Formats: sequence, structure tokens, C-alpha cells
Amino acid sequence: MTTALVPQTVRPTDRGPRSARELVPVALWDKQVALLMRDYPYDSVMATRVLGQAYAYLLTAMAHRGEQLGLAPSTLVDIGVHTIILDTVTYADLCRRHNGGRFLHHVPRVDFKHDGSVMTTARLIATDGWDVDLPLWADAANCSPCHPGSDSH
Repeated sequence: MTTALVPQTVRPTDRGPRSARELVPVALWDKQVALLMRDYPYDSVMATRVLGQAYAYLLTAMAHRGEQLGLAPSTLVDIGVHTIILDTVTYADLCRRHNGGRFLHHVPRVDFKHDGSVMTTARLIATDGWDVDLPLWADAANCSPCHPGSDSH
């Protein structure tokens, strides 16, 4: 795969990119970065990148609730998603604030579908105005919708 032609960040042209860090309280962000560093071989830079993409993914999924788009994170982004959703109290609050009070369930599948849904998801995240860190989405062939055709992720 040639990466020289792929920009490091995809940004919509009509507005500046949004950053999840602006929406997450500092203490919670710092806690989740620390959890990623505890559980994975990440330094603070990598943990911050993964967490930011995980929030952008979840918030995009919530913004498109009911559209049954079959959104899917990459393997690395999914690690951040798990860090967010495992703190169920704060995740439930995120759902309350950004998903109309409805819990966005996580329903993983066993088999991977190599259907392009990960890069489709990254493009939608960028279209919705979020900063997209493309190298974290590079393993796109290895992931698929967790529960296609549903309102879960």
C-alpha cells in the first residue's frame, strides 16, 4: 500500500475539523488515556490518537442513528471504543447527551467481512466534520460492521 499519496488527516473543506477532546471533560479524557496506556503498549501520543478517533466514531454513529449504515471501526479504533464503553456510567451519559438518551449497544460479530465498511466509516466521520487520523484506519480489511443493519455498533 502506498501511503505517500494519502494525507495524514482528512478534513472537510467547508469547516474546520472537530476534535472529540473539546467535548470530553479533561479528567475523563486523562483517565481514558491512562487506561489505554495501562492496557496497551501505547505512549500518551498514541493513546490520545486512538481515543480521539474512538470518540469521533461513536459520536458519528450516534449522529446517524436509525440510518442502518453498517458503520465499523478499524481494529485500533475499536480498542479506543472498548475503553470508552467499558466505563458504563460515563458511556451511558455520553449516550444520553448525544444519542437522544438511547443506549448505543455494542454487538460484535465473530467473523470479519472484508467489505470496505471501515473506510466508508472513516469518510463519513470526515464528512461529519471530525478530524480523521488515517493511519489508525489502515487495517480496514480486518474489520467489519459489528452488527450490520442495526442501530448498534
